[in-house]
Amino acid sequence: MKAFILTRHWRDTPNGTEIELWASTDTGTRKILLTSQESVAFAPAEYKAQITSQIASLQGARVRPLTLKNFQRREVVGVYCAQYRQLASLSKRLQDAGVPVYEADIRPPDRYLMERFITASVQIEGGIADGVTITDCRLRSAPEYRPILSLVSLDIETSPHGDLYSVALEGCGERRVYMLGPAPVAASSLNFDLEYCSSQKQIIERLNTWFQRFDPDLIIGWNIVQFDLRVLQAHADKLNISLTLGRAARPIEWRQHGRKEGYFFATIPGRLVIDGIEALKSALWSSPAFSLEAVSQEMLGEGKGISDAYDRMEEIERRFHEDKPALASYNLKDCELVTRIFEKAKLVEFLIERAQVTGLQADHFGGSIAAFNHHYLPRMHRDGYVAPNTGQIPETSYPGGFVMDSRPGLYDSVLVLDYKSLYASIIRTFLIDPVAMIEAETESDNDAVVPGMRGIFFSRKKNSLSDIVTQLWIRRDDAKREKNEPLSQALKLLMNSFCGVLGSPDCKFFNPDLVSSVTLRGHEIMRQTRKLVEDEGYEVIYGDTDSIFVWLGHRHTDGQAAAVAERLVAAINQWWDEHLSIKFNLQNFLEIEFDTYYQRFLMPTIRGEELGSKKRYAGLTRTASGNESIVFRGLETARSDWSPLAQKFQRELYMKVFRSEPYQEFVRSYVRDVRSGKLDGLMIYRKRLRNRLDSYQKNVPPQVRAARLADEDNLRRKRPAQYQNGGWISYLITRNGPEPLQATTSPIDYEHYINRQLKPVADAILPFVADNFGNLIEEQTNLF
Repeated sequence: MKAFILTRHWRDTPNGTEIELWASTDTGTRKILLTSQESVAFAPAEYKAQITSQIASLQGARVRPLTLKNFQRREVVGVYCAQYRQLASLSKRLQDAGVPVYEADIRPPDRYLMERFITASVQIEGGIADGVTITDCRLRSAPEYRPILSLVSLDIETSPHGDLYSVALEGCGERRVYMLGPAPVAASSLNFDLEYCSSQKQIIERLNTWFQRFDPDLIIGWNIVQFDLRVLQAHADKLNISLTLGRAARPIEWRQHGRKEGYFFATIPGRLVIDGIEALKSALWSSPAFSLEAVSQEMLGEGKGISDAYDRMEEIERRFHEDKPALASYNLKDCELVTRIFEKAKLVEFLIERAQVTGLQADHFGGSIAAFNHHYLPRMHRDGYVAPNTGQIPETSYPGGFVMDSRPGLYDSVLVLDYKSLYASIIRTFLIDPVAMIEAETESDNDAVVPGMRGIFFSRKKNSLSDIVTQLWIRRDDAKREKNEPLSQALKLLMNSFCGVLGSPDCKFFNPDLVSSVTLRGHEIMRQTRKLVEDEGYEVIYGDTDSIFVWLGHRHTDGQAAAVAERLVAAINQWWDEHLSIKFNLQNFLEIEFDTYYQRFLMPTIRGEELGSKKRYAGLTRTASGNESIVFRGLETARSDWSPLAQKFQRELYMKVFRSEPYQEFVRSYVRDVRSGKLDGLMIYRKRLRNRLDSYQKNVPPQVRAARLADEDNLRRKRPAQYQNGGWISYLITRNGPEPLQATTSPIDYEHYINRQLKPVADAILPFVADNFGNLIEEQTNLF
C-alpha cells in the first residue's frame, strides 16, 4: 500500500517511544504506529566511562561503539535510550557535566524518516492491521506516489470583541454555516445549509461532529491558525468543552513560537492545517498586501465588498442582529474566496510537491534548516560523521552576493543574462560540502582536493551535498520537461536555500569560510563573466548576484538581440567548460542563460547623487503575446510604500519616455489634476506597523501618527482600538500632517504629493532626456 504522510506525532511509552503517522492512501486514511523505537544521540568516545556511569540507573539506556566521528575527527559512541524524553534529559545532564552530545534534538519521527530517506510518500509493507490502524509495519520511500486529498475551507465571524457568531465550511461536497441564535420567522432561500445553534457551545459541538463525519485531509483558511482556530480554541476552553477537529476526535496540539510573542503553531492529528497567507509566501507569490480582500481582488478580480475594517465590523453586527442569512452568506463567501485562491495558485499541488522534496510536513512553513538536515544528516552518517551542535562556531559575517557598480543612463537594447541557480551550481561544481571540508584538512594529495576560498579545500572523495544538489537538479529538469510547475518550483526553492542555510548561525553546519566559498566564488564568476562579455565587444552596465546586464550599443530588433544573446551564452558556457576542466579538473555545471531583452532600459542614479543605483531599474520589454510591458525593480511602482498616485504617474510617464513620445503635457496635466482634486482617490498611503504602537518613541513615522489618531477616534466612538499591536493603516497627508482615512478632517496637502511623490519619480528619468520636473511645472506653480 502506498501512502502520503499527513502528520507526525510521537509519545513515550513504558516499552519505548511510539511514532504515530497519519497517512492518506487510495483506500482511505491510515494511522501507522511504530512501537518500541529507541532514541539515539552521539558523544565523543573518550567520555564513554562518564556516560556509562550516568546511565547506570536508567532502564533501557545503553552505550554502543560506532564507526563514526565528530567534526574534530574524534570517534563517537551512540547513546541509546528507550524513551526520547529520557534521552533529552540525559543529554542535558551530560552537557552540564562538560560532555558534548550531538543530534539529541532530532525528534523521533524525523529521525525515523530521514534515516530511511523518506520525505512524504511511502510504501507500507507488512505490519498488523486493525481497522484504520497499521502497527509495526515497514516503511520505505515511494517518491512517485501522489495522493488525492480532500479539503475544507473554514472561516468564522465574530463580534468586534471576539465573541463567536458563526462558522462557515466549504468542502467535501458541503457548503454549511453554523449560526448563533434562533432562526428567523421568515425562511430564506439559500444555496447552502444554514443551521442555527442555541449557544456557542452547540456551534463547537456541531463543528466537532462535522469533522468526524466528513473527515477532510486538509483544513484551509486565511490567517486560520492565528485567528480562526485560536478563537475557536479560546471559546472551547472558556466553555470547558473539547475542540476535537483531529482524526479520532483528537484535540489541536498547540505550540507557541519561541521568539515571536503571541504567534502559535497548530498541529491537528491526521489533518493538515494550511494558512493561505503562509502558503502563498512559501510559493513566492508577491502581493502589496496579504489580506483576503487584497489577494482575492488581485487574483480573482473580486472581493468581499466591504473593504474598510470598521465598516465591515459594523455591517457584521447589523447582519447578526437583523439579517442572519446575509451574515451567513458573507461568512461562506470568505470560504469560497480562499478555496478559489488555492485552486488558482495551485497551492495544494505545490505543498504536496514541497513535502515530497523537503521531507517537512506539508503544513510546516519556513524550515529551510530542517529540510537541509533531513537530506544531509543521513548521507553524512554514511560518510562516517555526526553533525556538530549549533553555535560551535562564533557568529561572524561573510560576504554576500556580488553587486556591480552600475552605469546610470537611458539605454536602447539591453540583454539580461542569468546564471541558472548560481549558488546551487557552485556547490555542485566545486564540491562544496561540510564533511568534504573536514576531510580535506588531512588530505596530503593536492589532486584529491578542490580549492575553496579563504584558504580552505574540499575533498573530492566525500561530497554528499553536491550529490544531493545533483539529484535535485536532475529531478527539476525532469519536472520542467513534464511541465510539473509545482514540483519544479519546490525543487528550485530547496536547492537555492542551501547556501543561505549554511550561512545561518542557527544551522548545525554554519561556517563563514564554508559559505564564503560559495559567495566569493560567485563574485569571481561574475567578474569573469563581465570580462568575457566585454571581450566580445559589448558593455556591461550592471550585475547583481547571478544576473548581468549587457548594453548592445545601439538599437536592435528582438531577433537581432536574441542572436547576440545566443552567441554570448554559448561563448561563456564553453569558456567555463574548458577553464574548469583545465585548471581544476572539474566538470562544469555553471550555466548562463538568456533571461530578458529590454528594448529600452533605465538605470537611475541614487536619489540626489550622480552615482548609479543598485537593485533599482526599469525596462521596456515585449510579452509572449507581443504586447509591450514595463518591468520595474526596486522603483516606486514596485514598492507598496508609495502611493497609487506616484505609481500610476510612473507607469505612464516611463512608457511615454521609453516610446519617445511627447510627455511634457502629460506631466503638466497630471499636476493640474492633482491640484484640482481629481486624483484624490489615488493619494492614499497604505503602510504596515510592524511593532506595537507604543514602541515608537523617538522616531515617529507618518503611519504611526495616523494610527494614533485612528485609535483616538476609535475610542471616542467607543470602538476597540485597532492599531495598538500593529497592522495595516491607510492614511492621507493633509495640511495638518498624516491623518487616518477613517477620520480625515483637514484638506489634502497637494504640494506634498507633487514634491514628495511625483517629483522624485519624474527626476529619476527626465535628466536622461535633458529635462526635469521643476522646469515642466514652473509656469503652473507660478499660477498657483
